[in-house]
Amino acid sequence: MRTAPDAVFVIIPCMTDLGMSWSEIKATPRSELVGLMTAYSNYEVMHAFDGYSSEDISEMAKSKPQIRGDYARSLAMKAKYEGRAGVKRKITSFSQVEGI
Repeated sequence: MRTAPDAVFVIIPCMTDLGMSWSEIKATPRSELVGLMTAYSNYEVMHAFDGYSSEDISEMAKSKPQIRGDYARSLAMKAKYEGRAGVKRKITSFSQVEGI
């Protein structure tokens, strides 16, 4: 087996989070495994707050202030990937028209 960082940061998450078998992991190049884990991490960030409204987030942030930062990061990542995909967003303010 490889050194601890590869096992801890690539192999075990591939098995637990992605459901890959040991033979699938051995047959897949390391760069693809890292890419899969990066994509899975992005997916988790983007969808961490699905089903919550901004009011729910405000209520949760009263007891755990770091939630507000995590929520902002999630929204920023969603906007970034929706922009890349060409998803049209509804314009709600003048600053969005100017592109600020």
